[in-house]
Amino acid sequence: MILADKIIQLRKKNGWSQEELANQMNVSRQSVSKWESAQSVPDLDKILQLSQIFGVSTDYLLKDEIELEEYNGSVPVSGEDIPSAEVRRVPMEEANAFLAVKQRTAKPVALAVGMCILSPVSLFLLGTAAETGRLNIGVERAESIALIILLFMVAAAVAVFISCGMKTKPYEYLEREPIETEYGVSGMVKERKERYKDSYSRHVVIGTCLCVVAAVPLFIGCFWPEDAFYCAVGLSVTLILVATGVYFYIVSGTYWSSLQKLLQEGDYTRERKRNSKYTEAIATVYWLIATAIFLAYSFVTEDWGRSWIVWPVAGVLFAAVMTVCNIVQKSKEN
Repeated sequence: MILADKIIQLRKKNGWSQEELANQMNVSRQSVSKWESAQSVPDLDKILQLSQIFGVSTDYLLKDEIELEEYNGSVPVSGEDIPSAEVRRVPMEEANAFLAVKQRTAKPVALAVGMCILSPVSLFLLGTAAETGRLNIGVERAESIALIILLFMVAAAVAVFISCGMKTKPYEYLEREPIETEYGVSGMVKERKERYKDSYSRHVVIGTCLCVVAAVPLFIGCFWPEDAFYCAVGLSVTLILVATGVYFYIVSGTYWSSLQKLLQEGDYTRERKRNSKYTEAIATVYWLIATAIFLAYSFVTEDWGRSWIVWPVAGVLFAAVMTVCNIVQKSKEN
């Protein structure tokens, strides 16, 4: 446990606020806040003063390996019930490497997702162009060419997913295991998060606006129902706008979530990590059932043109199912 965490632990154990501790130390509350977030280190005289106020030795404050149990046999008052020995420590070098890898892989992953979204465009355009006589090849040949393009795009996207997944695999524990950052990591991550906040908000706004207006080209294409090609063009432009919006979401969201993982905030708190196996099992069963329904409906009705509606419906219901599961899990814990 580092000095910053020990100050928090001892302050909470005594029931003091940052303001109350600051008054006893004759410093500002901001100074105490910086000590606890590892953005600065108390001077030697302040270390001596802290040891006197808290009733511990300077060795305990300065040596990471010494725990509070050696002084009073109590359990750390950090708000978590996980022993320090079981918590994986994240040094500064590993934290910087993790953030660098996520930054490098965010754009390729976003482009790969965009390729998956855009992969059916060739089917829409080439198929309808051949049917309406705008393309002087048979419909079957046009659909075969479009299918080849689709498969190549999906294959390229899968290759990107695998490659980026291999690079980030060593850091998967940040999503699943409780962690303890070493000295200075928390302050560094908080500073980066503060600097990136405006950029993240801007990207989310752009992505949301693009997804909202994405339906407009499809509606415009439907103004000419007698010509299916215009509808196909409208649908293709809609997918392009959606893919662009998703690109902004993924690029900004990947780095933002990386910062949250190191700070154990948002979806990556220790409580949620403890429940991750429970939620992952439910999610796996849910999507297997959704896939079975999609395949059964498609093969029985042979209406592949409409069976795709299963996926957006399943996506909406999935959010509802996970919300209910989280509520049930919290009620059991309480």
